[in-house]
Amino acid sequence: MPRPKTKKELLALSQANYKKLLKYVESFAEIKRKEEFPKGYLNRNITDVLAHLHHWHLLLLEWYKTGMAGEKPDIPSLGYTWKTLPDLNRAIQKKYENASFMEVRKLLDASYNSVQELIEKHSDQDLFEKKKYKWTGSTSLGSYLISVTSSHYDWAYKLIRKALKQKEKGQT
Repeated sequence: MPRPKTKKELLALSQANYKKLLKYVESFAEIKRKEEFPKGYLNRNITDVLAHLHHWHLLLLEWYKTGMAGEKPDIPSLGYTWKTLPDLNRAIQKKYENASFMEVRKLLDASYNSVQELIEKHSDQDLFEKKKYKWTGSTSLGSYLISVTSSHYDWAYKLIRKALKQKEKGQT
């Protein structure tokens, strides 16, 4: 599906990619969900990937809250820049390293629902007009939402598939 250009498309693709990811993840037995990915992956297993998605939902919600209050949000996060994104992602991984799959699933569902509600309350113009909000810079709110929802869910699906295929081939 092409990049969303309307609220309806954004909701549809975000929901479709989320459902696809969860259907895939939930097709595995619990033991498979905990299985370590081969070396070279920041996220160690499926639970880590889902925790990553959850935390990025929270980041987006905080950017939105801060930005809509007329303040400048810390994007991507306080103390990090886009150049230090790997460090941020390692900090996210560490934060959730002891969380169970079920804990992370509940957190992810809750934050996913909050982001979906945020999308629902905006018009196409609110979402896709570039420079509409000072805090989004030269882009649109929709662009941020696409990155943290539909595109991120697709990334997670592909990452998990690739890691598990490598694992099956015996590449550790």
